[in-house]
Amino acid sequence: MKVIKTAIEDVVIIEPDVFGDARGYFFESYSQKKFDEQVRPVKFVQDNESKSKYGVLRGLHYQKGKDAQSKLVRVVKGRVLDVAVDIRKGSPTFGKYVAVELTEDNHRQLFVPRGFAHGFSVLSEEAIFQYKCDNLYAPQSEGAIAWNDPDIDIDWLLPAEDVLLSAKDAAHPQLKDATDLFDYNVDYYAE
Repeated sequence: MKVIKTAIEDVVIIEPDVFGDARGYFFESYSQKKFDEQVRPVKFVQDNESKSKYGVLRGLHYQKGKDAQSKLVRVVKGRVLDVAVDIRKGSPTFGKYVAVELTEDNHRQLFVPRGFAHGFSVLSEEAIFQYKCDNLYAPQSEGAIAWNDPDIDIDWLLPAEDVLLSAKDAAHPQLKDATDLFDYNVDYYAE
């Protein structure tokens, strides 16, 4: 696998080695050993999958405190724009984001570390999205930021009139009004 650095430290794109022929293709989608050596030691404990139609925008979500999560995300069908926003107060990249297209054809994955809000928009007719999490879902620790926060100014590659949100995602605060953010100087991986 190839690990590609992004403009924000610790957020990386992973490109697997894909072996294709007339029958189709094969690739190793995850190796704990390679991930630990090339990205960081993380123990994933939960896998999730969502199916969404064109225009769906999910995010920007995170879990707070001891329930913070890292995510390793990928698309198995369709095309999405995946976004990780740095919400670590004191970070030199606080409020900045990384956006990458993940598709069924490029097989790319994005690693979103603890301390980041995460979201994606569906750019194809339909998308099946999978993600590994290193902490269990904890509804009491949910946090979120508005998808259209003007201070972050994410281009979701969708016309605003095509964006489909849940009622919950339509009501998130802007980053400047969010509570229980992360602190850049705290190691959220420490046990």
